[in-house]
Amino acid sequence: FEDRFAAYIGTRHAVGVSSGTAGLHLCIVAPGIDEGDLVVTTPFSFIASANCILYEWAIPIFVDIDPQTLNIDPTLVAQAADDLVCGGDAARRWLPPAIRDSQSEIRNVKAILPVDAFGQPADYDPICQVADRYDWVIIEDACEALGAEYKGRKAGTLGHMAVFTLSPNKQMIAGEGGMIVTDREDWDALFRSLRNQGQDVFDAWPNHSRLGYEYRLDEMSAALGLAQLDRIEELLAKRDRVAGWYNERLADLELIERPHIAPTTTRMSWFVYVIRIKPPASRDDVMRRLADAGIPSHPYFTPIHLQPFYREKFGYRRGDFPVTERLGDVSLALPFSSVMREDQVDQVCDQLRAAVTAARS
Repeated sequence: FEDRFAAYIGTRHAVGVSSGTAGLHLCIVAPGIDEGDLVVTTPFSFIASANCILYEWAIPIFVDIDPQTLNIDPTLVAQAADDLVCGGDAARRWLPPAIRDSQSEIRNVKAILPVDAFGQPADYDPICQVADRYDWVIIEDACEALGAEYKGRKAGTLGHMAVFTLSPNKQMIAGEGGMIVTDREDWDALFRSLRNQGQDVFDAWPNHSRLGYEYRLDEMSAALGLAQLDRIEELLAKRDRVAGWYNERLADLELIERPHIAPTTTRMSWFVYVIRIKPPASRDDVMRRLADAGIPSHPYFTPIHLQPFYREKFGYRRGDFPVTERLGDVSLALPFSSVMREDQVDQVCDQLRAAVTAARS
């Protein structure tokens, strides 16, 4: 499964792990990110992309997102990089409020962790320019973007290492599990040791060369993943078809903004179908009306910096990342899967049209 997965992505190595979160954690460990080090990332993501930084006592430095793609804004990444390297007051403004106010020493930025939100790759060329200039490691969170392409290059090949997840709501499932991909031989060997309680290839049982984790991918999940990999193009095409039905039926709804596909995205990998509700309609009101009609929908995402733990630990508050917060308030994920029928999409869109009309009035 690992060999076939690496061949599909186009990397030299793939390492199976127990979850996408486990994979992200090991990607923080491998380049030596340690206590107090800084990692630039996005606040608009599933919380694991920031939590994995905290597992090693490093500090996530949030940068706001592009309002169209919902991915980390590369212009702001460049500004943050220049300021953090220069130090002083300009650098401190990027720190979490609780650390900024404490006048703690500013450590070095070790990495950037972009997230390919909803199956669309971040804008990697300018991100890579910043990373090269300051010798940052790029950890690509491609958990939602299996099969996506950026300027013809596959997600998973856009950083120094990348992570995919195989959990039940993704494009390709293995029951549970994740996959780390990289071209580096040394990191491949390190990932294999770290996932197996720190046991190296030369260690005889029960010897362990380093601190490791119980992050192995089980054989049953690998077998299921291997079978799914045989169907990956079919699975992606079915999701693309469902997204196309939604795009057609929602084109004329004035208060609905459909997903924006950037010119740099040469292939979208549809993980979810997330719309934005425009005022005067209210996302929460529309969601309640859909629920009353038997249509499930969900907000996507709650900004990480406004989650209770991050508020308490770092002192974040509403207003810190306005683009992320605004999009967190108006984004709504509609029912979506590769097995949805056209009449089911019609049913969702009819009820959505009624809900938006009622919410407007």
